[in-house]
Amino acid sequence: MAFKRIVVALMVLALLLASYFAVVLNWSYSTGERAGWIQKLSHKGWLCKTWEGEVALVSLPGSATVEKFQFTVRDDAVAAELAKVMGKRVTLHYEEKVGLPTSCFGETRHYVTAVTEASDISLSPGVVVPQASSASAAMPASAASR
Repeated sequence: MAFKRIVVALMVLALLLASYFAVVLNWSYSTGERAGWIQKLSHKGWLCKTWEGEVALVSLPGSATVEKFQFTVRDDAVAAELAKVMGKRVTLHYEEKVGLPTSCFGETRHYVTAVTEASDISLSPGVVVPQASSASAAMPASAASR
């Protein structure tokens, strides 16, 4: 009889723990976007491998202070997209997860779910500097003006 109670108690505990992780992994405390230049992306972990990265956020071009945004990626397809745009200006869509008890799920609370390459650089509201595409950059100036 005591063995049966212990087994039931362990099953209830396992169910509660699984429910907690299901809620925490699928619910986001906040979502948002950050724009900057990808500086670092690495696949880390002893048992639980996650992609860990860093984006340099610059409020104004030429500014001396650079804020770094550290993030985690759990999806290999998103990590592959990030690797393709390494060193380019990008916009990252992320979800902030709160309550994950170990670093097995990632080293940060910010999980990147999508990445888009930015085609222009915003200097201030309403002032945008378009980046040259690779085709127009390779073309001589005299050929581009025709």
